[in-house]
Amino acid sequence: MSAMSAMTVYLPEIADVTEFVNIMTQFPFEAQLHVGSYAVDAKSIMGIFTLDCDQPVQLEAQTTDEAELARLKEALGRFGTAPVH
Repeated sequence: MSAMSAMTVYLPEIADVTEFVNIMTQFPFEAQLHVGSYAVDAKSIMGIFTLDCDQPVQLEAQTTDEAELARLKEALGRFGTAPVH
């Protein structure tokens, strides 16, 4: 049984979405992005483009593997910081 680990990510630019999906596809577990009650596959560029990414997005990774979660958080490091405008 898998558990979920959540973190807030910021994807304000199209290039950010592309890089984010490229990172996410390197991981074997399922993950979703949530804005309010709306959720999409975190590995789907088209799905992510349907979200309002001008605000923080909640990433939920479905895994209990602590090593994988640590690797994911490191890989997504810059996406966890709010952009400066």
